[in-house]
Amino acid sequence: MKSARDKVPLEQVLKSLGDPVRLSIVRQLLDAGNHEIACGCFDYEVAKATFSHHMAVLEEAGIVQARIDGTRRMMSLKLDELNKKFPGLLALVASHA
Repeated sequence: MKSARDKVPLEQVLKSLGDPVRLSIVRQLLDAGNHEIACGCFDYEVAKATFSHHMAVLEEAGIVQARIDGTRRMMSLKLDELNKKFPGLLALVASHA
């Protein structure tokens, strides 16, 4: 049985990536490779609440996932899922930095 995130349409993923802040988040995660980044360690120039909203949009689109580690919220890309569902998308995002 497919989860709601498995049914995320390409349009929602592209819309999520259409914002410069969210695109920057994805690029920072791509630069980290298979490593997680704590939410407080991202480079961003928006209010914390705005940044949290952007993270939520990326999670809803199935682009990132969160893991709680004590008091930190660790973020990572859903690399395998994205590459399987949308081949070449992340390479395109990385190449236009």
